Amino acid sequence: MIRALSAALLLASSPAALAQTAAPASAPVPAAAPSTPGVEAIEPQLTGIFDTWMKQAHVPGLVYGVVKDGRLVLVRGLGVQDVATKRPVTPDSLFRIASMSKAFTAMAILKLRDEGRLSLDAPAERYIPEIRGWKYPSADSRRIRVEDLIHHTAGFVEDNPWGDRQQSLSEPAFTAMLKAGVPFAQAPGLRMEYSNLGYAMLGRIVHNVSGVRYQDYIRREIMAPLGMATTGYDVLNGAQEMRALGYRWQDNAWRREPDMADGAFGAMGGVQTSANDYWRWIAFLLSGWPARDDTEAGPVKRATVREIVEGSNYVSTAERPSASGQMCRVATAYAMGWSVVNDCDVGRIVTHSGGYPGYGSIVMMLPDAGVGVFAFANRTYAGPGKPVSEALYALRQAGLANERELPVSPELARAYDIARDVWMRGDPGRAPLANNVVLDRDLARRRKDIVDLKKQVGTCQTGAPITPVSTMEGRFRWTCTSGAVAGRVQRAPTPALSLQVLSFTAANP
Repeated sequence: MIRALSAALLLASSPAALAQTAAPASAPVPAAAPSTPGVEAIEPQLTGIFDTWMKQAHVPGLVYGVVKDGRLVLVRGLGVQDVATKRPVTPDSLFRIASMSKAFTAMAILKLRDEGRLSLDAPAERYIPEIRGWKYPSADSRRIRVEDLIHHTAGFVEDNPWGDRQQSLSEPAFTAMLKAGVPFAQAPGLRMEYSNLGYAMLGRIVHNVSGVRYQDYIRREIMAPLGMATTGYDVLNGAQEMRALGYRWQDNAWRREPDMADGAFGAMGGVQTSANDYWRWIAFLLSGWPARDDTEAGPVKRATVREIVEGSNYVSTAERPSASGQMCRVATAYAMGWSVVNDCDVGRIVTHSGGYPGYGSIVMMLPDAGVGVFAFANRTYAGPGKPVSEALYALRQAGLANERELPVSPELARAYDIARDVWMRGDPGRAPLANNVVLDRDLARRRKDIVDLKKQVGTCQTGAPITPVSTMEGRFRWTCTSGAVAGRVQRAPTPALSLQVLSFTAANP
């Protein structure tokens, strides 16, 4: 099935088991780019994770890649792209990536929005005339909006079993389907329910608004500017010898899956790409973080890229064992062509999987660390979510996927200097305090608090750096002769520097 990644699949395994994963016996394909120091050191562990999973899942061939700091720092091919000829998988082998295609569709919609050619909150029927006469579930149902289609909140039924087989539908047949109308599972806007039909409709919107065939628009406006030279939609034309052919595991043997030609549903799952192409897309997306003043250098603005994590607020949760062995609740929301996961071990993950007759794939990005891991496999619905999540965790454990440290802004540094001065002199009245501070606790009590705390902890080393929470807030910790002090400063939302929080509390040494 072509589907968004569920939190349960994403992190189903315990990270503690990673250390037991052995390296594969087969030799890996040479990397397509120089490896970053450190990543090469754990390459046997990463490749062992994927090799073990392939054998357990009966996968003929797989390629995985690690993107870090704008580069493909590690790529390995395992197994074969063609069972009959035994042609090995390489970084140039072409795989269909199914629902990972939806990310390109959502980005095209955002690009057209940026150009003022469509509105996300406009009714979809403005751009798809064929649906203007649709019968909705109730008289008070609102019309489907473009953003409903992006977030899977249009009210359509989950359609993974059906959606795969619509890939080759002709444009005239799709037009007839839209004119005839579709049944609704619920009124639009009530909840998220994954819909391939909805993304096919977004493809039609791209076509109608741009005046260019959907597939041609994506190739011209997004893929070509990124240098994705061999990525496209028409799998039956082009370099057939480079294709990873699709198989299913049936009766203890690999059976060739029939190829499906590109058609009207290409917007929901039709992309074919290689590791040597796909990493450029992931590197571009990761370059959207953090917000900064650099010159724009992509097919869409960085601020637009960062919108892909904005969800529809229909959050699902699942529990799994964390690295500590405790149960951890993982929250997931579908955003714009991506699922956004709040994970207890590695933080925010932006991800999507793809399942298709003959193929399974997944990508996971840590935008706050500038790291992504992806994998493509050529077995029906063989989603490699387990090995990719394990690889991502292994990178984090090795210190190769840590979140970027926030810089200390000049005003935050000044606020910290004020906190040091207040501590040294014992007088919060010397600080530029916001009007709430004295109302919350008067100055006399605050002075006494400092005196009492100094008696408790003794002399403190106040040279420790402050840890930013944002440009306006930070936390610090001082080691003292008889204890420790935890402190916090937070600016008020006023142009002139004033502190709405200035606190010192005893902490464990």
